[in-house]
Amino acid sequence: MAGSAETGDGMRICDIQAGEVRIPLRKPFKTALRTVENVEDILIRVVTDDGSEGFGEAPPTAVITGDTKGSILTAVRDFIRPALIGMEIENPEAIFRKLDACVVRNTSAKAAVDMAIYDLFAKRCGMPLYQVLGGARKELETDLTISVNEIDQMVEDSLEAVKRGYRILKVKVGKEGLRDVARIAEIRKAVGPDIRLRVDANQGWDARQSVRIIHALEDRGLDIELVEQPVPARDFEGMKFVTARVDTPILADESVFSAQDAVRLIQERAADLINIKLMKTGGIYHALAICSVAEIYGVECMIGCMLESRLAVSAAAHLAAAKAVITRVDLDGPSLCLTDPHEGGPEYRENIIRMTDAPGIGITKVPCSFHSEGNQAGLFL
Repeated sequence: MAGSAETGDGMRICDIQAGEVRIPLRKPFKTALRTVENVEDILIRVVTDDGSEGFGEAPPTAVITGDTKGSILTAVRDFIRPALIGMEIENPEAIFRKLDACVVRNTSAKAAVDMAIYDLFAKRCGMPLYQVLGGARKELETDLTISVNEIDQMVEDSLEAVKRGYRILKVKVGKEGLRDVARIAEIRKAVGPDIRLRVDANQGWDARQSVRIIHALEDRGLDIELVEQPVPARDFEGMKFVTARVDTPILADESVFSAQDAVRLIQERAADLINIKLMKTGGIYHALAICSVAEIYGVECMIGCMLESRLAVSAAAHLAAAKAVITRVDLDGPSLCLTDPHEGGPEYRENIIRMTDAPGIGITKVPCSFHSEGNQAGLFL
């Protein structure tokens, strides 16, 4: 997204405000890393001097990004807000450079502000964000996550998902080694051959164990589309070891926070596919750089999310709709929530996400009171 030169008459950032939202999940979300029962996220509103608003969201995902509610709020209040006040929305490149420089890491806080800036910029253009970014398609199909549980419960959850219309399931494993093979086998038996199964170990195996388990899945003909992040995030050698020894495509998730990570994984043949998440990259700006890397090397990407509500997921959906290199979608956050308090944005109809012509990200109302000074305003649903 190219920015214009500063003209002095553009709309300028006059405030960056934060609030909190709590939304119960339909069911506890269980992975090899954590168990969560509610979405408890920080919402961001960027306000300009002409009264325009852009919205963003940051989930505290300490086990992956290292970000907590406290660190997100502190980063926004004490570092990002002072750095960006007065900057022109029409010069987004300068904003994103300043956003990068004002605080180290804190990728979730940066992502929330980044998507709010993109929201404002696209509104200024009078276009939906996905069209500003390239506009590859208007409709996406997402998978639905099946949490790791006892086998009977996972089978029941899988059948319920299929009944809701989902044709792609992402099955969480990684807690019990080879017993995960039985989990997948029973789910495959229950849902039949036409449902696509993705397996996500969330770093739960080591390299040799990964190869044994994936070979067992292959030997049983369970037709797994991909295995996501089988080994610990920074074990690039382990990722390379697994990728070289199995036929099933390996998707790098927690190993990829930046374009530099993507280049290394691809050059070392340590993954077949790349999973982009805005909370890892620090927002859309750096996610676009990963897309460019993937396009250069001919590597397909997935777009994913943390435990996010429709606000942040909508920003990710716009990126996915804009970029043809993103061929797989894991944006089930709104489907995991018991309620959906936001208004506007793309249309979510179970497995199908349809983009609209609304300018920006499209979210018109969010469920919290915003503040600049860190008081505890917010809405808990």
